[in-house]
Amino acid sequence: MLAALPALALADARALPLRPLQFPRDHGAHPDLRTEWWYITGAGTAGGRELGFQLTFFRSRVDAAQDLASRFAARQLVFAHAAVTDVQGRRLRHDQRIARAGFGVAEAATDDTRVVLRDWRLAREGDGRYAATLLGREFGLDLRFAPTQPVLVQGRQGLSRKGPDPQQASYYYSVPQLAAAGTIVLEGRRLPFEGRAWLDHEWSEALLHPEAVGWDWIGMNLDDGSALTAFQLRRPDGSALWDGGSFRRPGGTVEVAGPGETAFTAQRRWTSPLSGATYPVAWTVRTPAGLYTVRALVDDQELDSRASTGGIYWEGLSELLDGSGRRVGRGYLEMTGYAQRLRL
Repeated sequence: MLAALPALALADARALPLRPLQFPRDHGAHPDLRTEWWYITGAGTAGGRELGFQLTFFRSRVDAAQDLASRFAARQLVFAHAAVTDVQGRRLRHDQRIARAGFGVAEAATDDTRVVLRDWRLAREGDGRYAATLLGREFGLDLRFAPTQPVLVQGRQGLSRKGPDPQQASYYYSVPQLAAAGTIVLEGRRLPFEGRAWLDHEWSEALLHPEAVGWDWIGMNLDDGSALTAFQLRRPDGSALWDGGSFRRPGGTVEVAGPGETAFTAQRRWTSPLSGATYPVAWTVRTPAGLYTVRALVDDQELDSRASTGGIYWEGLSELLDGSGRRVGRGYLEMTGYAQRLRL
């Protein structure tokens, strides 16, 4: 759903209007709004190893540069984070990029998903598949993602509330249950990869209520074809300020959670030797679709993005268990605001 963005000076945000999402236009960038991200995660096997991956492109409008006449003014910034989790090796590898938009270095197209940051790229192709390519310091991705289900419009017709005030909202859709295939480069070897992936695209003028320090979020592909989203915004004392989510059954029926219908309860915690932050790496999550357990497959999946967006957060491959303890899916858990207060 969400990812750590740099601290930006915020003007008084306006409430976003309810409007139907229009595709393919809304697959593209929305530079009139302050923040935006395309976020793709996945899980599968490569070379007999269980791997997870994430790739996130961010676009941020720089308000102070909007009226500058120079064509070199940094009116839009593009960031990218990527990571690979090696479950057997108990290791996370990650990398990051940042550049101002323009000059063929970094671009976010407005007509469809085409986000480029130097040699990192995420694009939606003519047949509706997504393609992601990147080469980092310790890993690489060359993957294709084929939709197996329609777009999942989140919230109320694509307008997802993120707080008690109307200004705290985003336009938000997901594409769960993507069939993922290609290669992952790890330890100098090109490993054929096959698995399932999840894509989120979200854009907003403002998300965080003044009381919120961060959030917890899950996006889970269930083995039966269902898709589960759940999130909470947290106050400094750890209590939930706002919550929400959705559940789409294999037949396409969608249940949207209202405020108060989703609850995260921490079960086990891990303390990062890097940041000193303590994260819940196992949760019980109550949703309108049932009670689940979310459990990290590797504890240390903390990402240090201080070289790009300025934050430290936890984002990693996790498994989903039903109320009887049976594993029913995999996906990603994201937790922000534990190392430091998140600022958007």
